[in-house]
Amino acid sequence: MRSILFSAIAAFIAYSLYLQGPLIQRAIVVLGIFRRYPEGALVKEAVTVIPDTTHCEDLHHHAPSGLLYTACEDDPTVRFKWFPPLANFDAPQLARHSRGSIHVIDPKTFKSERLMFENWEGPFITHGIDVIDDPELPQGKAVYVFAVNHLPNPNYGKRGNEERARSQIEIFHHTIGSTSIRHVRSVWHPLIRTPNDIFAISPTSFYVTNDHFNREHLARILEDVWYGAKWTDTIHIKLDSLSSSEDSATGFTASVALDKMHNNNGLGHGRSEREVLIGQASSGIMHIAEISEGSGGAGNITIKHTFDTFQSVIDNPSYFADPFAKSPADDRSGFVLPGVSQGANLAATCHDPEGIDPVIVGFAKFDGKTWDSRVIFEDDGSRIRSASAAVLLAIDPSQENGARKAWLFVTGFASQNIISTKVDL
Repeated sequence: MRSILFSAIAAFIAYSLYLQGPLIQRAIVVLGIFRRYPEGALVKEAVTVIPDTTHCEDLHHHAPSGLLYTACEDDPTVRFKWFPPLANFDAPQLARHSRGSIHVIDPKTFKSERLMFENWEGPFITHGIDVIDDPELPQGKAVYVFAVNHLPNPNYGKRGNEERARSQIEIFHHTIGSTSIRHVRSVWHPLIRTPNDIFAISPTSFYVTNDHFNREHLARILEDVWYGAKWTDTIHIKLDSLSSSEDSATGFTASVALDKMHNNNGLGHGRSEREVLIGQASSGIMHIAEISEGSGGAGNITIKHTFDTFQSVIDNPSYFADPFAKSPADDRSGFVLPGVSQGANLAATCHDPEGIDPVIVGFAKFDGKTWDSRVIFEDDGSRIRSASAAVLLAIDPSQENGARKAWLFVTGFASQNIISTKVDL
C-alpha cells in the first residue's frame, strides 16, 4: 500500500513539473539565476554621476519643461532597513523619522535640486512617481507630482490582522522654476495594498499598481518565482476634489481597473494620452495597454500588445519619442526597459549596503505586429547598483556629426546616484 502511495506521489510531482516546466525555466532565465558578469564596467561611453540622487527608484522626463523628476530616499541607511517593496521591514522606527524628497534634474547641466516641502510634515519612504502638467495653467508652467509613500503601520502588533506597512499616495503641486513643492493631499484605501507605481491621467484621476498580493514570507517568494501567481492588480482612484482638508481615506472612490497580473509593477506613459505601459517585473514582460474612454469612474484598462522576449526583469518602462525623425524609416522611437540582471539575489542584497546588483537596459521597437529589441546598456553594478527606471533624451545629430545618439539616464532603488551616458539609437 505504501509503495502505491509513494508511486502516486512521485507521479503527481513528475506530472506537475512537466506542466510547470516552461514556467520554471522562464523564472530561471528572467531572474538571472545562472547569469554571470565579468568584473569591471560594461559600458562604452563615459558615465556621468548626478550628485545628491541617492536611492531614487523612479524617474520621469517632463517634456514641456525638458526637466527630469524623481523621488529619492536621500538617507543611504534607510533603504536597507525599511523598504516594503522588497519585504524589508527591519526598522520601522527608523522609517517613522525618515524624510525622502522630490528632486528636479536639469539634463543639460546634470545637476539635481531638492524641492522644499510646503504644507507637509511626516515620513516619506519613496518609490514610484508620476508627473503631469497642471491643466489649469499653460503647458510647462506647473506640474502635479504623484508619489508612493511606504509608511510603517502604527497599528501593527496591536491587532492580529494588521500589515507591517500602511502605504499611501501623496499628491503634490510644483510651479516649475520654484524651489519648493506643495503637498495637496494624501490618499489611502484598503485596495492599495502594495503600491509600486502610479499613472495619472488628470489631477483627480490616477492608477496605482499593487506588485504583490502577499507582503512577506514564503507566499511572497512564490509570487516572485512562479509565473502562474497572477494575483496582483491595478487600482483606479477618482478624487472628488483636491482639497487638502480631506482625510486620506475619504473624498474619492477606488476600483479595480485590471487584475490577474503576475508581479504587476511599473507604469509608463505610451504613445498617446490613454496608452499605458505595464511592466510585469519578474515575468520579464511589458504590456501595451489602453485606458477605456467613457468609462466613468471605472477607468478600466485593456491589454492590447505584449512584449515578452527580453528575458530579464522589466521594472518601470518608458517610451522614447524621436524628435529628430525625418521619415518613418528614420524614426528611432521605442520603449526603454530597465531591470536588474540577477533579480534572484535581491532577497539577500536588499539588506546589504555593500551588495552588488548588476543592471541591464533594453530598447524595443514595435511596428504594430513584430518586436525588435536589443540591449543598450549593461553594468556589473560598479557604476550603478540596480536599475528600476531609465529614460532616453535625444541628442541633436548635428552635435554628433550626424550620428543618432541619446543621453540615457538610469536610476535604481538601491543606487547611490543616478547616472547618465551616451548610447546609440
